[in-house]
Amino acid sequence: METIIFSKNLELKRNQEELERKLKVKINIEGKKATISGDSLDEYEASIVLNAMAFGFSAQKSLSLKDPGVLFRKVHIKDFTRKKNLREVKARIIGTNGQTLDTLEEISNCDVLLRENEVGIIGLAESIESAITAITNLIRGTKQANVYRYLEKSNKTKKSLDNSLGLLNPKNKK
Repeated sequence: METIIFSKNLELKRNQEELERKLKVKINIEGKKATISGDSLDEYEASIVLNAMAFGFSAQKSLSLKDPGVLFRKVHIKDFTRKKNLREVKARIIGTNGQTLDTLEEISNCDVLLRENEVGIIGLAESIESAITAITNLIRGTKQANVYRYLEKSNKTKKSLDNSLGLLNPKNKK
């Protein structure tokens, strides 16, 4: 049995039945605490999904973590900057009208969410490492254009690697 603390559990309450059905566990909600009970493997999978929800991701995005190729990672902003005023750092990540965050999500093919002093990322295993690198570079002060260029180059490298292995071309599969 595992307990997860939620600051806002409205999303959990709304989707409790669906989550219990899809995750094959029983979720007991008491105030801001959610307790998971069930088979140990199902409980582990459910804890990953509920931790993403506790961070602030929607139930649908969090349920994508059931796929073994999808990961959830947190980046602590304070680990990558010495600045005391984190407003400036968070503003760099968000960008004007949220444009930097949207562009990061689009280029990296990951879902990115900024909360307090952390950035949460849900994405495919091969995409998440480059997204983490891009975010840590933004935190350290790298220009947004350079971060976008890095992500695009990373995507191009992955695609060329997939092509050379015959993963993208369905004609190569037998």
